[in-house]
Amino acid sequence: MSITPGAAAYLVARREHGFGEVYPLTSGHRHTLGRATTNRIVLKDDLCSREHAEVFDQDGQWFVRDLNSLNGTRLNSADLTGERPLSPNDEVMVGRSQLVFVLDLKQLPSIPKSPSPNEGTVSIKKRLGQTRFLTPMPPVTTPGGRPQAATHNLGEALALLYRLALDMGSAGTYQELVEVVLEGLLEAIPADVGAILAVKEGRELEVAAHRQRDPNVKSYHKVSQFVSSEVLSTREAILAEDVARDQLLRNRESLSDLGATSLICAPVAFGTEVLGLIHLYCTEPLRSLDSEDLEFAVAVAKQLGAAIHQLRRQASLSAENRSLRDQLRVESELVGSSDNIKAIESQIGRVAATHATVMVRGESGVGKELVARAIHYSSPRKDGPFICLNCAALTETLLESELFGHERGAFTGATERMVGKFESANRGTIFLDEIGEMNLGTQAKLLRVLEGHPFERVGGNTPIKVDVRVVAATNRPLEQGLHAGTFRRDLFFRLQVVEIRVPPLRDRRGDISLLAEHFLRRFVRETGRKIRDFTSAAMTKMEEYHWPGNVRELRNVVERAVALGNGPMLDAGDIWLSSVDLDNPIQESTARYQPLSLEDVEKQHILKTLQHTDWNKSQAAAILNIERSTLDRKIKSFDLKR
Repeated sequence: MSITPGAAAYLVARREHGFGEVYPLTSGHRHTLGRATTNRIVLKDDLCSREHAEVFDQDGQWFVRDLNSLNGTRLNSADLTGERPLSPNDEVMVGRSQLVFVLDLKQLPSIPKSPSPNEGTVSIKKRLGQTRFLTPMPPVTTPGGRPQAATHNLGEALALLYRLALDMGSAGTYQELVEVVLEGLLEAIPADVGAILAVKEGRELEVAAHRQRDPNVKSYHKVSQFVSSEVLSTREAILAEDVARDQLLRNRESLSDLGATSLICAPVAFGTEVLGLIHLYCTEPLRSLDSEDLEFAVAVAKQLGAAIHQLRRQASLSAENRSLRDQLRVESELVGSSDNIKAIESQIGRVAATHATVMVRGESGVGKELVARAIHYSSPRKDGPFICLNCAALTETLLESELFGHERGAFTGATERMVGKFESANRGTIFLDEIGEMNLGTQAKLLRVLEGHPFERVGGNTPIKVDVRVVAATNRPLEQGLHAGTFRRDLFFRLQVVEIRVPPLRDRRGDISLLAEHFLRRFVRETGRKIRDFTSAAMTKMEEYHWPGNVRELRNVVERAVALGNGPMLDAGDIWLSSVDLDNPIQESTARYQPLSLEDVEKQHILKTLQHTDWNKSQAAAILNIERSTLDRKIKSFDLKR
């Protein structure tokens, strides 16, 4: 290890036999630790989060902080909460990685050496790395060449191993597993005391479970340091005798006080990692352990190592699955603590358990799809599909094909059979956005499906019946379509069973800060940028803005700020807000009257908005409070060009 120029402190990886990688810490920099390659300190540890913790200095003092990691961070064996100052030789545990903090490499503690075999009087009778129980044996034949049956004892041992393997496979937790193994060991081996020890960081041994043959005996003494060091170093099991003469532990836990006559210590390993030790010993003077017992203990230890690995792998996969579900659930949860949001959540909770059709109303960008997702994932249909379709994005023919599917050759371009959205959403939920844009012909077919009738694919004649819940959404009053004759009255009342109104963002300003922080965490996670928070000036600027594009506009503003911002904090200068006033979109026209049609006014306003955003269509659509697809159609119909 060498001193790095400019380093103010160091984190040093602690290994089984000493120290490993040295990570220099530079003053004035934020050092993040985790699995992601974007961290300053990258840890190849499957129990670490992508961005797990951070170490930084402030006013001449170094601090460590957990970054909401999945498995948490520990400082000197204690769970880390908030920011904690670091002192030389403090140990930071991140996943399985143990790091020692020092200001100078000379401060690193010395690693204690394992005692020499000559230091004690334990007589090691036999070492064993493999066992015949788990190794293919050549067939034994009689003098006449006929196979000879296995011995009775070997058959019994194999039967017990098989039964124990079945019990180990059915264990659901680590504690259940070690208890099952201990019971099987004491059934097969004449030991008076048995224990399974878990190997922690730095070769520290922790008793996972212990059991005595005599129920009146409650105490247990750990295996001596000499024996455990031998087993951990050689990865071979040990059968030792004359344990009563062991003088290595001259304290109250000395095995000589226990009067043990023989012991077995076997490593529980998987691959190159020692996961624990099996410890068995006799205290009765007329009872001792032999080579057969050692063979059996090694066989059980190898099975136990594989079983522990599978449990860990299952726990890791379950944790990863929960993490992925949490990330997915963020996309379908309403963020906010205002009374408006609480009222919506209450409505969702009541309606989700029913099969009622729901109409979600609100301006463009308020999060109507999030409400639909929340209804789906809170309902008994949550394990079924959730299908979305924007009715304004397709022509009449394509919309009907998307909804109900089509057969091959049904129209030009239909080269293959296609399953429609309704068929795909069977036993789930379909979300129909901008339902007011649907033409009358498709409305009639939709009404029949809502009333429980089967439908046919475009160009087909096979009736298809589905079980689908419909959640519709609109950003304009459907009542105007009823009066104009563009929306069916019977479909309106069929969709309007339950109505949920989502207020615009300007009517729930208390949620702006929560939403901004939510989007910041999301985009920081996606981009790997080192941005911690907003400054008070940036947050004030967002809270005072009127947000004509609602939550969608806020999302876009935060995404842009994360992409272009510099430094650990986003300031007011990083928050770009629109200056277009949608409540009075033609203020300039009122200064001097021009005899323009509504179509010309709309064309001019769209063109000015595109010029204002430098033809950023997503930003322009948010300002105009319309969908991006609607803007594209208007650009094409007005023949607008950059």
